[in-house]
Order: sequence, then structure tokens, then C-alpha cells
Amino acid sequence: MFFASDNGSAVPPEVMAALARANEGYAMPYGADAIMDGVREKVRAVFEAPEAAVYLVATGTTANSLALASFCPPWATVFCHTHAHIAEDECGAPEFYTGGAKLTLVPGEHGKMTPEALAAVIGRSGGSVHNVQRGMLSLTNITEAGTLYSAGEIAALCKVAKAAGLPCHLDGARFANAIVASGATPAEMTWKAGIDVVSFGGTKNGLLGVEAVVIFDPEKAWEFELRRKRAGHLFSKHRYLSAQMDAYLTDDLWLRLARQANAAGTRLAEGLAQAGAELLHPVPANLMFAALPRAAHGRARDGGALYYLMGPAEGPADEPVPARFVTSWSTTEQDVDQFLGFIRG
Repeated sequence: MFFASDNGSAVPPEVMAALARANEGYAMPYGADAIMDGVREKVRAVFEAPEAAVYLVATGTTANSLALASFCPPWATVFCHTHAHIAEDECGAPEFYTGGAKLTLVPGEHGKMTPEALAAVIGRSGGSVHNVQRGMLSLTNITEAGTLYSAGEIAALCKVAKAAGLPCHLDGARFANAIVASGATPAEMTWKAGIDVVSFGGTKNGLLGVEAVVIFDPEKAWEFELRRKRAGHLFSKHRYLSAQMDAYLTDDLWLRLARQANAAGTRLAEGLAQAGAELLHPVPANLMFAALPRAAHGRARDGGALYYLMGPAEGPADEPVPARFVTSWSTTEQDVDQFLGFIRG
């Protein structure tokens, strides 16, 4: 009963087998391996972007930070949601790798900003040499609240940003979950909506540790390459990154894994609601927040369930305490049902 994070899942056997195959013999280093040639073409096909530049890094923080640094100068700002991952969970890495660019927070319910809120915040920025200048927009899908931006909502936000001359980034750590939940194509959710660069996640969806940065304007590719090398994130034994991503994209494994995670999320969310829990946000995918009586948390955690409480563990037994729950590709129906049994008492 592990609901702490989809980062904690096992690695699918298809990926482990691909790593074993990649481990045979020798391969050219630093991304010149033959597997990477295939990965590049597969990513381009997925996004319907034959000219896109494709790079692999080991972590989501690296993917986001280097993507932002390639588009936002140090005297500018990145507009993002108040609770965006880049704002709350990356220890200042975006500011560090951009050389000091500021993050300007845009409010919004359920982890999502509206075009009106974005336009208002952009309108109050820049304009003088004394101010931080307008830099770019960064969106997250699935959001940090577990909610979903539709392709149309992304397009509406990008339209506001483009009117101000801003490039747009998508943090897609859970991109596969968003695609499965929305029914949109990767192209519809990214470049067709106005996104210039996307962090295409793999680690949260079962990979050992690899993310792709997809840059739709290849003229920005060389700068990204230099920044990746300078930051110490160009792997010499790159074939092990390539092998993971290659397996991920073979026979739509990435979508199958996301469907499994989302289905487990739906089962969990519905069960929580039926047990009387308050779901704090809509749950279209595999990440959710719910408030349960402290006694219910106690039963579940005594039974071996692992997840993050968002409030104190000690206090009145009937007091609702919010918590975060995340399902993964390897979450089973038995995991969910056993947990719900503890919750119901």
C-alpha cells in the first residue's frame, strides 16, 4: 500500500530488459550511441515534430531548469502557478541555472491559472530598467494539485503569453498521465497549443531515471547542449538513458503505464469519496489530495500504508487531516482495496 509517490514504483520489466541489452559490448558516449538515434526519431514521431531537438537528462529538476535557462535571461522572470513544482520543490534550481531569473507566481484554484489571472500578472511586470523583465511562461500538466489542463486551456494561456512576446514551457513530469486523462495528442498539448519546450517525463511513469527535453525550435538546441554540459548533466554512458527512453516509447509502453496508474487513481479516488473522505481537488489522473479523520489515517498507517500527511498526526481522532496520495503503474487493485478497508474501519 504505497501511495507516497509514483517515484517509488518499480521499473517495468521491459525497461530492465532494455538496459540489459544496452549493457552488452561497447557504445559511443555522450549521446552518440545508436539507441539515441532511434529515440530521437520516436520522440519526434510522438510529438509530430520532425525537426524537434531531443535531449535526455536524468532528473525532472534538470529538465525543467535547463529548459527554462535556454529561453529565459537572468534579468527576466518565469510566470508560473503559485504551487508549481519549479516554485516549491526544486530548491531554487530554476533560478540557479537561469543565472538568477525570478519566478513570478500566478494564483489560481486547484493548481491551475486562468488566462485572466496570467494577463493581470504579466500586465504588472516589466516596463522599466529597474524592474525584472518579462521572460516566459511555465505550466505543469498534470498540475501539482493533481488536476488537468486541457489542450484548449493550455492554448488559451499560451495565447496570453505570446501576446506579450513570451516563450512557453510545459513541465510534463506526468505528461503521459495528462495525455491519457485528456485524450489529446502530444502535439495538441504542446506545440500546437503554443508550447516551445517540454519536459517529457519518464521517471514518475516507471523509468529508472530519465526525462526528455523536447525543443520545437531547433535553433535553441545548441544553447541547450552547452548548458547541459556546463551544468554537469551530459552523461558519458548515455546509452543507459537512451535504452530506458527507447523501451518507454516502444509499443506505446508509456501510455500503457499511464493508463494503469490513472485507473488505480480513479479506483482510489472513488473509494475515498464513498468512504466519506473530502477530495480537495478534481482527480482526473493518479495524484490526489483528500481529508480524512485522523483515526482513519491511524488505522491505515498502522496497517502499513505509506503516504504523506499534510497536517499533524496528533490531535482529535475525528478531526479531518488532509493527505496526498499518488498511484503508479504498479499499484494493484488489491493495494487500493486493502487501503480502503482500513479507512472504512
